[in-house]
Amino acid sequence: MDWRLCLVVVVVAVVGGESSVGGENVTYDGRSLIIAGERKLLFSGSIHYPRSTPEMWPSLIAKAKEGGLDVIQTYVFWNLHEPQPGQYDFSGRYDLVKFIKEIHAQGLYACLRIGPFIESEWTYGGFPFWLHDIPGIIYRSDNEPFKYYMQNFTTKIVNLMKSEGLYASQGGPIILSQIENEYQNIEAAFNEKGPPYVRWAAAMAVGLETGVPWIMCKQRDAPDPVINTCNGMRCGETFEGPNSPNKPSLWTENWTSFYQVFGGEPYIRSAEDIAFHVALFIAKNGSYVNYYMYHGGTNFGRTGAAYVTTSYYDQAPLDEYGLIRQPKWGHLKQLHKVLKICSLILLQGVETNFSIGQLQEAYVFQEDSGGCVAFLVNNNGKDSATVQFHNASFELLPKSISILPDCQNVVFSTATVETGYKERTTTLNRMLDSADGWQEFKDVIPNFSDTPIKSNMLLEHMNVTKDESDYLWYAFSFQQNTTCANPVLHIESLGHLVHAFAGEAYFGVAHGSHDVKGLTFESPIQLNDDVTNISILSVMVGLPDSGAYLERRFAGLTYVKIQCSEGITYNLTDHEWGYQVGLLGEKLRVYDEQPMSGEVKWSETRISTVQPLTWYKITFDAPIGDDPVALNLSTMGKGEAWVNGQSIGRYWISFHTSKGIPSQTLYVRYHVPRSFLIPSANLLILFEEVGGDPLHISLDTIIVDSVQIHYGHLPQ
Repeated sequence: MDWRLCLVVVVVAVVGGESSVGGENVTYDGRSLIIAGERKLLFSGSIHYPRSTPEMWPSLIAKAKEGGLDVIQTYVFWNLHEPQPGQYDFSGRYDLVKFIKEIHAQGLYACLRIGPFIESEWTYGGFPFWLHDIPGIIYRSDNEPFKYYMQNFTTKIVNLMKSEGLYASQGGPIILSQIENEYQNIEAAFNEKGPPYVRWAAAMAVGLETGVPWIMCKQRDAPDPVINTCNGMRCGETFEGPNSPNKPSLWTENWTSFYQVFGGEPYIRSAEDIAFHVALFIAKNGSYVNYYMYHGGTNFGRTGAAYVTTSYYDQAPLDEYGLIRQPKWGHLKQLHKVLKICSLILLQGVETNFSIGQLQEAYVFQEDSGGCVAFLVNNNGKDSATVQFHNASFELLPKSISILPDCQNVVFSTATVETGYKERTTTLNRMLDSADGWQEFKDVIPNFSDTPIKSNMLLEHMNVTKDESDYLWYAFSFQQNTTCANPVLHIESLGHLVHAFAGEAYFGVAHGSHDVKGLTFESPIQLNDDVTNISILSVMVGLPDSGAYLERRFAGLTYVKIQCSEGITYNLTDHEWGYQVGLLGEKLRVYDEQPMSGEVKWSETRISTVQPLTWYKITFDAPIGDDPVALNLSTMGKGEAWVNGQSIGRYWISFHTSKGIPSQTLYVRYHVPRSFLIPSANLLILFEEVGGDPLHISLDTIIVDSVQIHYGHLPQ
């Protein structure tokens, strides 16, 4: 066909939105963003700098560009950058400036979602926990203490970007900034304090004079000139549109799969479904689509939110390791190419929409000069349909959109995948099965008398730990007044797990789930004739990341009793309790390459079926080559892993899905970035909570193999 029909040069008048001086002016009208006087049809992808490594950034951005993207979108992570009030960190994986400059160096734009509340399945929604202790604070409300700290951080980030010349108005890549994040979901909970907060946040952001537009996602009442945008999987169907005719239709989160939680099944979204909804959004006058995520990456350390797996959006077009996931990446690349060739007509032509069948419709963009683009939509998810359009017959596959760049010839169907299908495979590099190579260190179970904090009530977990650790010990001394036959310890908690001990004896573990808040532990327990020291370890697997009044959330033990068979009940909820934040191994930093090792007595590993709260260490040589590296932890239970002092994240192999398999993507493998490794004698530290077996874990490498060319619907 003749592509020249789509290459019509149009002079664009710049109207509406914000203006700026110097660099590339970024403004907008009711059709699109306008950059340096030209309307833009933009495809974007979310890549979060701390969920990968600086060494990975160039390759990730290059693959995104090759996939047809124009923009890289990222959140800004407040808790990483300001771990204590006024103390900032922009080093290593947190080097936001370096990340934005790499985007610029590769010729792409950037969208900076400052928030600073981000949710993002990130612990505490990105808030630093010290905010919790600010007197009188109410997060995300018309509340002066919160607004003060929110404005401070937002201003810090904007000024940092300005100082480096990174806004498009200065010649940099940033064309959009976001303030707040999906606030509409909770706005009503704040009653009369919600709407004025939205107006304040918008005015505060605009007042920082970035020279580029600001957006608010999922915010119907976003005040002018801030643009309200859509998040979701099907914004072509669900988005009500901009709240002003002078604002363009932008999609800030097109979910390429979905985040996964421990115990939850993975969500697989097909390339065909994503392409259908992108094409539909563009057909309905959309002009900006961002894929969330384009590369998900890894929740290193303790950064994942409550129950969220360490692997994040592994089903994105670029997988956790940064490898291209086909056919998703290639199918979307082809879609982008077709739409970009016709972008001038799409952005300047007059749109009409009409029915061409019972469940079929056409969207047509027509220019006076004769340029014409058509989208033929079949909304029937089961059956193909034959339709008549422009005196010709077209066969539309089920749930598909056919794109005709000249209104005559179909050059792309969202349901026809012509990209090679590739399969990710693992290669065993080496087993870490040398009993002589492993050493262990048993953590210490504190008695009531050892604990530094005392209280006559059950204290809330997060307020005591201040997010310095996942772990909080609750301990008490129990002396029965009369004979207690067949004693049963009963615990209720709003934390994520509890482990129970009487003296050194372990009585088991109980855990909750992402969808069921709270847990109950009940077990027979052995009591001494005189005093029994009972220690309960409360565990959080990430902090909550969403919802109203986040500062009021409660976690940890809520009720404890000992029930005797004689009918006697000892209610210990208001007993005298002792508390210890974290584990001894954490305090001694046994995971560091040079820990505070004077008090750490490592010994030969003696594996038993139940050996809770044990640290293990071994050294290994890095695999030769450049293929991504993963640690296979299939024989472990629950805990955290470190390589050369850097945490590769939490693992929870023992929490199975409803199908009886571990819920971590790829089931049991955890990404070890190449930049974490040295050629030889790499130090691996595991902290195992429930009693795993380190003698059968392995080091693997990850590759992608081409299988064959497929047409039509493909597996993921």
